[in-house]
Amino acid sequence: MGTNSNENSAQSPVSRRRFVKAVGAASGVTGLAGCLGGGSGDKPEKADSDQTVVRQYAGVGSNESPAVKDQLREALWNAGLSEDIYVEIVDGPSTTDQLLSQYRTWLSAGREEPDIFTMDSGWTIPFIQRGQVQSLEELLDSSTVSTVKNDFFEASVASASAPDGTLYGVPEFPDFPTIQYRKDLVEDAGYDTDGWQTEPMSWQRFAEITADVKAQNDIKYGYTFQADSYGGLACCDFNEWMTTWGGAYFGGSENLFGPVNERPVTVNKKGAVDAIKMVRSFIHGTDDKHGMDIPGNIAPAATLGWTEETSRKPFTNGNAVMHRNWPYAIAISGAEDALGDKLGVMPLPYGVKESEAEYNGTGGTASALGGWNSVVNPNSQKKDAVVEVLKAKMSKEFTLWQFETLGFLPPKPEVFNSDEARNVDVMGRYMDALQTAGSNAIPRPVTTAWPDQSGAIASAVNKALQKGSGESPQQAMDKLAGKLTEIEEQSV
Repeated sequence: MGTNSNENSAQSPVSRRRFVKAVGAASGVTGLAGCLGGGSGDKPEKADSDQTVVRQYAGVGSNESPAVKDQLREALWNAGLSEDIYVEIVDGPSTTDQLLSQYRTWLSAGREEPDIFTMDSGWTIPFIQRGQVQSLEELLDSSTVSTVKNDFFEASVASASAPDGTLYGVPEFPDFPTIQYRKDLVEDAGYDTDGWQTEPMSWQRFAEITADVKAQNDIKYGYTFQADSYGGLACCDFNEWMTTWGGAYFGGSENLFGPVNERPVTVNKKGAVDAIKMVRSFIHGTDDKHGMDIPGNIAPAATLGWTEETSRKPFTNGNAVMHRNWPYAIAISGAEDALGDKLGVMPLPYGVKESEAEYNGTGGTASALGGWNSVVNPNSQKKDAVVEVLKAKMSKEFTLWQFETLGFLPPKPEVFNSDEARNVDVMGRYMDALQTAGSNAIPRPVTTAWPDQSGAIASAVNKALQKGSGESPQQAMDKLAGKLTEIEEQSV
């Protein structure tokens, strides 16, 4: 996630906690108030003297019951892990910035424990580039490495790999946004939603439908999303709009992770500029001189100050037609005491088709990648046992347990197709849409330069979307391109 604390609310530490709370409430699971770390201060039960203890640092902490840790161990044993190996979940700090700082300190100091680190997919790569985590291709057999590369979501694997493709982490679970919508209102307005979970529509069609349904129902908002000046705008919302219009920060997908200062800066090209024009029309209407010819006035100006929760609440409360958010919001809005089966879910729309896009990996639908990876401490003295833990975590049985019990999305597309996943309450209804989003996920362009670039992007894009901005979208993106180039030069 970089070190920009404003990015926290856009990605997994926050959405992970809310997702678990929501799924726990919807499914009757108790004691799941957060992610795997945390607790009331109670220590995990001790391992037997003849067991090998593998310690995993679980990430951002919360108030979770130690009982969940016991359930996790049981799930790993049920997935084939030898009962001679005892996985101890080590509580993490309360924020992702503290977590990132802790990892840097421990790995720089050469500590032998924890044996496994749970790392945000948004900042695994800098640790790889600094040579601070264990290459799994030196640790796992070739068959297991191939399984990760071939059977897990491609974007998640990329977030845990070096630029040359060397694998350094196993995706633990992914996170990617969708468009959540009022299926009942859309269908009552005369639209057939069959196929919407797997067949992305154009932004033009999306805007037409949203404007029509909003008008027919006299509903307050058409489309709610996140456009505050924070990291989530840079990594996610704008990245998605730009990518779906065929634009990119640094040219094609081959340049996502560098090399810094040796890749083109392309944020001022047509795709990115068109994204700004589109969203300006959504907010300010078709008469906006810096907009485009697309139905407008479907999003409130307030969205320029909204993040995940401020944009979700109006939708969950029945005051919006369409909403962009992470999976945790599906679990909340789709619960029976909220929208229930009135909720529909579909992948994000596109501006241009892939065949029409200028850069590789752009065009068509796109969803920003979030989630977490399991990486290995290169100084661990228990690597044989660590290998067995990783293999158990990769199993269908364990990933299903995480989804059913904790609400964490399975990291393998094949699990999305399973009957077990589709039978999970609330989330199971939307597996096709989630799989489509996951298959089209885009990582952030994470390098050592990204923390500074993220803040510059968020500020520039938020300003460019404001009604009173004195610059055209092209001028705003030209200025941003210059800033990104400057940061690239200073980062080498």
